[in-house]
Amino acid sequence: MRERWSAGAVCAMLAVLLAALLTGCQSTPDRGTESEGRISNEVTPTRPSGYGTVFLGVDECSSFGTTSFTEVPCTSERAAARVVARFDGTTADGPLCPGTTDFVLHISEQAPSSDEDGDGAVPQGYACMRNLSAPHPGDPGGGGGPRTIVGDCVYGSGDGQVRETACDGKGAKKPEFKVTKAVAKRSRCPLSTALYVQLGGREPVGCARPL
Repeated sequence: MRERWSAGAVCAMLAVLLAALLTGCQSTPDRGTESEGRISNEVTPTRPSGYGTVFLGVDECSSFGTTSFTEVPCTSERAAARVVARFDGTTADGPLCPGTTDFVLHISEQAPSSDEDGDGAVPQGYACMRNLSAPHPGDPGGGGGPRTIVGDCVYGSGDGQVRETACDGKGAKKPEFKVTKAVAKRSRCPLSTALYVQLGGREPVGCARPL
C-alpha cells in the first residue's frame, strides 16, 4: 500500500532540509595564530638563528681551504676557525679587529640566491677569525695576526719599517724588539724605549725595548 503525504508534511520536511543546508554553509572564523598552529596572512615568519642566518656572522665557523673558505656549522669536523667580530666595508675604513685575532677573511660583495635579509645580496665586509685550536698567531708573542699588540716581537725590515715575528725565536726572523706597553703618545713611553711601533686603536703607540 503506497504511503500518502500531505502538503503540510512535505512543506515541513522541506523547511527542515533548508535549515540544515543553511547551517552547513556557514563559515567558521579563522583562528589565526591560536593553538591549532595555523598562521594568518598577517604573521611574518622569522628567519632561523645561528648557522646560516648571516654569512659568517659572529660566533659562526669556517673551514680552511686552499683558495677559499666555506661557512660550516661549528660542530662540524671541518670547522677550523670562529668569527669573533664581523664588519661591513673594508679593513682600511672599518673598525679594528680584536687584538688576538688570528687572521682576517675579506668578504667580497656577492648576490647569492638567498642571504641574511632576503634582498639577494651579501655586502662587502670582513670577518675577524680565531682558530678553534692552536697555534694562535694572534696571541701576544705569537708572531702573526692582523695586529701588533703588547707582548709581540718585531724585527727591522728596512726603510724604517718593522714586521712581527715570534718571540720564541722559532720564526723565519729573529726578534729584535718587544712591545712592552701601549700609550696614547710617545712621551708616555718608558725611558727604556728604543723603538716606537704603530699599533692603532685608542693607544696607537707601542713602546718597544731591545732584546
